[in-house]
Amino acid sequence: MSGEAERRPRVGDRLLGRGGRPIGRVDAVFVDYLLVRSGWLLPVDLYVPCDAITAAADGRPQVELDRRAAYDAWHRPLKRAPHE
Repeated sequence: MSGEAERRPRVGDRLLGRGGRPIGRVDAVFVDYLLVRSGWLLPVDLYVPCDAITAAADGRPQVELDRRAAYDAWHRPLKRAPHE
């Protein structure tokens, strides 16, 4: 059980927000952040830092923000490459 809950997010996983509501799908996984595609009609890329990720009870990646707060916090690319 803990192995599934602690697994690293993968491409295609659905990122959940506060209350278990979906924010978007993981489009790419990098060392320090996830690239998450949010929205259906007008997709938006979110650059979610890995240290903001927790695991939901079913092991899916989750953050403590709702969709709007996640957009406000992470809709711009990081100022520098996280691996520099």
